[in-house]
Amino acid sequence: MTLSKYDENWWKTATIYQIYPKSFCDSGSKGTGDIQGIISKLDYLKHLGVDAIWLTPIYQSPMIDNGYDISDYYAVNPDFGSMEDFSILLELAHQLGIRIIMDIVVNHTSTEHKWFQSALGDMKSPYRDYYIWKDPIDGKEPNNWLSKFGGNAWELDPLTNQYYLHLFAKEQADLNWENPKVRQEVKDIISFWAEKGVDGFRLDVINLISKEQNFPNDDKGDGRRFYTDGPRVHEYLQEISHAVFQKYGSVTVGEMSSTSLEHCQQYSALNGKELSMVFNFHHLKVDYVNGDKWTKTAFDFIQLKQIFHHWQTGLNGKGWGALFWCNHDQPRIVSRLGNDEKYRIESAKMLAASIHMMQGTPYIYQGEELGMTNPAYTEVSQYRDIESINMYDLMVNQKGIPHEDMMAILAQKSRDNSRTPMQWNNQQHAGFTNGIPWLEIAKNYPDINAEAAIKDLNSVFYFYKRLIELRKQISVITDGTYEDLLPEHDRIFAIARQNDSQTLLCINNYYDEEIECNLPERFQIIKSQCLLSNYPQSDSSFLGYKQILRPYETRILLIEED
Repeated sequence: MTLSKYDENWWKTATIYQIYPKSFCDSGSKGTGDIQGIISKLDYLKHLGVDAIWLTPIYQSPMIDNGYDISDYYAVNPDFGSMEDFSILLELAHQLGIRIIMDIVVNHTSTEHKWFQSALGDMKSPYRDYYIWKDPIDGKEPNNWLSKFGGNAWELDPLTNQYYLHLFAKEQADLNWENPKVRQEVKDIISFWAEKGVDGFRLDVINLISKEQNFPNDDKGDGRRFYTDGPRVHEYLQEISHAVFQKYGSVTVGEMSSTSLEHCQQYSALNGKELSMVFNFHHLKVDYVNGDKWTKTAFDFIQLKQIFHHWQTGLNGKGWGALFWCNHDQPRIVSRLGNDEKYRIESAKMLAASIHMMQGTPYIYQGEELGMTNPAYTEVSQYRDIESINMYDLMVNQKGIPHEDMMAILAQKSRDNSRTPMQWNNQQHAGFTNGIPWLEIAKNYPDINAEAAIKDLNSVFYFYKRLIELRKQISVITDGTYEDLLPEHDRIFAIARQNDSQTLLCINNYYDEEIECNLPERFQIIKSQCLLSNYPQSDSSFLGYKQILRPYETRILLIEED
């Protein structure tokens, strides 16, 4: 397959596969994944049918935040391999018709980056103004903003008695985008990789790059309202897009933290002045208590449907969204919203169908296509994620939350739930490595693995493969309108997608019991084709007024206009 650089909208019917390299495949015995390991699995990805791979950061990094703390944007981390390895990956992927999307982190750098090292302790450094520095106020931090990883968002440089801003770990210093030299550096970095033939970029927390310049105290929250979707963010993105993205024809997806629909309509506007598409996370906060991630509760199903409706109708005809359940920061969806024991296969398929049948570009996170689950860790020592470890310390040692309660929360919410190594086969360490895995593998790998899935034509793998094919075959999935048919139903998520010639129904039971649903009257006696289901279907091609759905059942039905 030859990739066409002139197919500018290839991503609208594409499915993108996210690889977290550290946990994907180890070509040797290091215990961590690498680029050669990815190369060895390209045929697997071709068999699945994905159009592109999104690689989380593979740059030089001290790995405080697993690569999202970059110390050299122009070098490949030796833990993953070499620049030559990357060039081989790019070439071989392209030969198979698979594009490569790189992760770019330009809200902040590692404090080990040469820019920051020059700026640290030297107010006259040419790189001092690459970062955000403020004087103490009354001997304390410049304001009360909080880091997303816990604690204050400011760290003191004792040699100059100024604080630098870090919205994440203290080893991740925020860049000063007000400085045009910083923006030029970003253009140069992205151009370097685009020149190598990289097809697109995922931009980490890109809506945080513009901050309110008076840096006020926040008497209502943690400070995010003063730097989320900030005052110059659209200006900055248009500048970068015009100089780089449009020049190279790069597909771009922006990770948007705590954003709004109105801003995302601008970020992903169909005129292409900023980004191709956006990630938002509102649908993955339906199991937070009062917006607090570090709580344990059942998900709010009605709220989930309301959020989908808000974003699907709001972006239709105005922008473009990324569709996803899982990534390296989110727990496994089959454990989170499904049933990862008795109905693991059924619920994994149902959740896949309900997200893939919406408008947008679907993303599959490694192992999602196998129905991989959370690992159910029982000890703090099993976790490696800096956020999880910091929050355990804060909640247990400082706030007095019982150890057992916090362990239950981590088992539901920790980022390490999705970072366990990919389960390739039933051999030692799930075929991930010949060494000792950097993170303990889920104990169910003898049953849940890629080798077993490929041998089973009814597996979750082949269900995902069919979803990927349908997106290319059925136009209404890409261009149809969106309607929630049963918005108040407390068990069923049923949507209609419609264009001039087709109507597609996707009906999903989100629970572990048989349930009856009554479709709207206009669908009572209509001939339809069942495109896909996770249960055997009857021979009848007519929709009835009453539909009986089995536990976690999904049905994708196509109605062709006469």
